[in-house]
Amino acid sequence: MSTNGSPFRTTAAITAVHAYVPEKVLSNHDLEGMVETNDAWITERTGIKERRILGKGVGTSEIGVRSIRGICEKRGIDPLEIDLVICATVTPDHVFPATANIICDRVGAKNAWGFDLMAACSGFLYALTTGAQFIETGRYKKVVVVGADKMSSIINYEDRSTCIIFGDGGGAVLLEPNTEGYGVMDSVLYADGAGCQYLHQKSGGSVSPPTIRTVEANEHAVFQEGKAVFKFAVTNMADVSAEIMERNHLRSEDVAWLVPHQANLRIIDATARRMGLSEEKVMVNIDRFGNTTAGTLPLLLWEWEPKLKPGDNLVLSAFGGGFTWGAIYVKWAYGG
Repeated sequence: MSTNGSPFRTTAAITAVHAYVPEKVLSNHDLEGMVETNDAWITERTGIKERRILGKGVGTSEIGVRSIRGICEKRGIDPLEIDLVICATVTPDHVFPATANIICDRVGAKNAWGFDLMAACSGFLYALTTGAQFIETGRYKKVVVVGADKMSSIINYEDRSTCIIFGDGGGAVLLEPNTEGYGVMDSVLYADGAGCQYLHQKSGGSVSPPTIRTVEANEHAVFQEGKAVFKFAVTNMADVSAEIMERNHLRSEDVAWLVPHQANLRIIDATARRMGLSEEKVMVNIDRFGNTTAGTLPLLLWEWEPKLKPGDNLVLSAFGGGFTWGAIYVKWAYGG
């Protein structure tokens, strides 16, 4: 029993969602002229047909700014009402200051503080869990969680194993207190640093700072051993999704939607099978946006928002470099 007389504890409910993708499209056919690949090969292995690219001189903050402005308009709130902004990204505008701080300044969230959180493709899950705790404790009333990446800024477009996968984009959600049984109900998060060797950025950090050699060797781009990453991802993302269902006594018929990270269509399908879900219950837009890393989950929620109903049980699931992975059980709070 909560202290305010409601039969439900205070949870963090998603009360608005908005997202942004750039207008520029990079299709599989475009990539055929840049690297040795073809549309059929890419589609068969990933399910991706095209991805969006953010222009030069524009950073990840642009995605966050546009998303928060959309949220404020939808929810009818002033940016001054926002208490905290958490930005999940692996492509910050700068090493410092935090991209969240830049976003706050640009949207006019003068009463908010913010920070960046880096957990690769699982970043939005980590940030959503973190933001929810500020609401649950009663510390804040309005927390915005951004998941966004400009992956084109760290991609080597001569490496066909990575350049076909990633795109730019993302979105944000507004979290507010709820005592009606809606919101973030549970989360399961994992990390295993031993996976670093299979998916990482070789240079640019304190171990290997930028030099002429590292730039010429393309060591500031994403490095991935695809087979190893796929093996870990297809198992762990499916297992953690099943785990969150078991912890909360959810049967497949209880789950309205699986909201899976958009890395590879085969991984998404394997996760749905493990949960016993039909494809009609799975959100998929990988064909149009590719893998936007921390941006995939808010992009899905934004696109499916009109279909969501109060009380819908959602399972958000992701796997990313590091390795990081996890799942969150959300009971949707409003009608689209």
